[in-house]
Amino acid sequence: MSEPDLNLLFALDALLTEKNVTRAARSLHLSASAMSRTLTRLRTATGDPLLVRAGREMVLTPYAEQIREPTRNVVQEARSLLRPSPATLDLSTLHKTLTIRVNEAFVEAFGAPLIAEVTELAPHVRLHFSSKPEKNAESLRNGSADLEIGVLEGMGPEVRIQALFRDRYLGVVRKGHPLQLKKEVTTEQYAAFGHVVTRYGHQTIDALDAAIARFGLERTTVAIVPSFPAALAVARASDLIALLPASFIDTQHAATSDTVYAFELPVAIEGFTVSQMWHPRLENDPVHRWLRQLVLRVCRQVVPL
Repeated sequence: MSEPDLNLLFALDALLTEKNVTRAARSLHLSASAMSRTLTRLRTATGDPLLVRAGREMVLTPYAEQIREPTRNVVQEARSLLRPSPATLDLSTLHKTLTIRVNEAFVEAFGAPLIAEVTELAPHVRLHFSSKPEKNAESLRNGSADLEIGVLEGMGPEVRIQALFRDRYLGVVRKGHPLQLKKEVTTEQYAAFGHVVTRYGHQTIDALDAAIARFGLERTTVAIVPSFPAALAVARASDLIALLPASFIDTQHAATSDTVYAFELPVAIEGFTVSQMWHPRLENDPVHRWLRQLVLRVCRQVVPL
């Protein structure tokens, strides 16, 4: 049995990524006809069509879907091995865009100090803060994000994790709200007002509602908003109570001290750990290692573990 042509892996990765012969050819600086011939060779080697036509587009076969991530990982590992590895990382000459997948509240709380550090140490590096509409490891697996920051949930078992800091939730209302006059907010008082919640922290919200239910009470959710900053804005301009991370409130203190009041929740619920997560193929990458160390240092300066 003849040995497989490992050069085909790069073409396979391009085809599985682009799902289009012409675009795959362009990404490898080949002609479309050359890539078409390579696809034929790949079909022979794998015994699978890989790409099939569906209307005006091409789609991956089930087998192609199955091997897409392993192929991407092997190709990226190979490229990292063949890339010259400098003895020291020269940040002053590094030109790169680093993508961090985070929620809006993290950017508001930590974005400025992170950007300041990067600008000083690596002036040609650009940070791209990308939103995370859903929690999964797909962006780390396919390489569209270098790092994800948040609460560990819905990640694959292969994802690397490092704790950044511990956090907890606080109740937040506008200044002058009736609850501000209370020395200590009771469960009954907390449940008596309407609430604005975000789509984050479902486990905490469930635990909070369960704790309140033990008193025979129930919160009324009046509004659901997409982010913590949005919840803060709603609470600031209404009688609704927001549930926000203490780290976010603390870093927003200068902007909110005259407009909102934060208080401890009337029931005990566990805090949570904010972590940074990355794909194992970047574990030993010098630039990525520097980025992780930088994020850790900035977060620990703002919010101790």
